[in-house]
Amino acid sequence: MAGASAVSTPGRPQLKGLHNATIKRNLGIAIGLSFMFMFAYKFAVNDPKKKTYAEFYKNYDANAAFERMRKHGVFVSAPADN
Repeated sequence: MAGASAVSTPGRPQLKGLHNATIKRNLGIAIGLSFMFMFAYKFAVNDPKKKTYAEFYKNYDANAAFERMRKHGVFVSAPADN
């Protein structure tokens, strides 16, 4: 073991292509996180909202809502029945 050093030397620094390698890594991380948050938003916000709207419009009567607003005088072109 003559000549063997007990201290290892660190590897050589990457001098060429460091910027491109960093961009590739950051782009991969950004795309992965954006897909993760997209699916999280879809399942946590969008799907429950679509379900709520479907439930509301399943029993919604537009003509009854119009008549109720007309009787309260909301519309100028459709006078209220007093």
